[in-house]
Amino acid sequence: MSHLLRSLGPAVAATSPVEAIRAGLGALIGLGLAGLLVLSPSVDLRLGLYLIAPFGATSVLLFAVPNSPLAQPWSAVVGNSVAAAVGVAVCRLVPDPTLRIALAVGLAITATILVRAVHPPAGAVAMTAAMSPQAVQHLGFWFVLMPVALGTIVLVLVAIAYARATGRHYPFRQFDDPNTHGTGDPAPSERLGLSEGELSDILDRYRQSFNLGVEDLARLIGAAELQAATHRTGPMTVADIMSRSLITVGPRAGLGDVAALFRRHKFTALPVVDPKGGYLGVIFQIHLIARAQQDAGRLRRGLGAAMARLVDRGREAPAHAEEIMNVSGPRALPETPIAALLPMMADGEVDAVPVLDGPRLVGIVTRTDLIGALARGSLRGG
Repeated sequence: MSHLLRSLGPAVAATSPVEAIRAGLGALIGLGLAGLLVLSPSVDLRLGLYLIAPFGATSVLLFAVPNSPLAQPWSAVVGNSVAAAVGVAVCRLVPDPTLRIALAVGLAITATILVRAVHPPAGAVAMTAAMSPQAVQHLGFWFVLMPVALGTIVLVLVAIAYARATGRHYPFRQFDDPNTHGTGDPAPSERLGLSEGELSDILDRYRQSFNLGVEDLARLIGAAELQAATHRTGPMTVADIMSRSLITVGPRAGLGDVAALFRRHKFTALPVVDPKGGYLGVIFQIHLIARAQQDAGRLRRGLGAAMARLVDRGREAPAHAEEIMNVSGPRALPETPIAALLPMMADGEVDAVPVLDGPRLVGIVTRTDLIGALARGSLRGG
């Protein structure tokens, strides 16, 4: 009985209120722009430019679960359009309302599966057409283009812009997309030794191809392997491997001084602290190079030239450390297991993780520190 009751509970993992608000705001903006700029909130049987209820369901997928294969542009635009065509055809051929609605939805599901464009709101699109004989009589197959295809395209375009503005990926990147460095290698967490075809076969075998994309499966397997690796790293903590004697800069340090420190100490990261030792952020070399490119227009001789340029400018440089520091990267505590640092550094987006005791910076762990610790664990048979 208890098992049955648990099965009736939520099956979706809990998410943050911020993410919930982000999704809801995206749908508000998407439907709002569609209604203001392109489609009328009221039915327009002359031009066919009006909002239909299935657009609400499409918005749920585009803005709340944009990683889903069911939410990708092909699924949304083609799925809704094919379903609309099926609905219009059935509406014109079948007079009985009950049979017309059931047949339209059933055929729409079959058609969207065959064209690899499964999109749950498409069933509602077909049902809308089957329940609207007057609209279909006026618009005919024009209903497929307007409002269905045009409205879906508008929502997809808004979803693409909104995802970029809020730091999300949509359309979701494909299995063979370049990694974050722009090279052809898969991301470190996705170097599985499995081909795209093999991953597709796994999804088909477990009948999950509608729920997960190949890219999703690759990321999940990679994350699982990283998590499994954490079980083999032993009880070592961040405090055991972190650097404690730190070179830091204040938020108002000039970029010439920052560049000089990078050159002198061969650092990959430089923490920024307040006068009391409170952590404010971290500067990675790439931040400094990007600023040098912005100031100079382009790099002439690689990293050394960029650094030299900033050193030569010295205190005359108007930019300061606080303008280029990263304030949102991962952080750790002294008692954090080093295993927890693996996923933080696996994708190469950060070179170092600051270690905090309350607001104070007490150490830093670089990728080199982590590799050394893992190597020692392997040599010890950990």
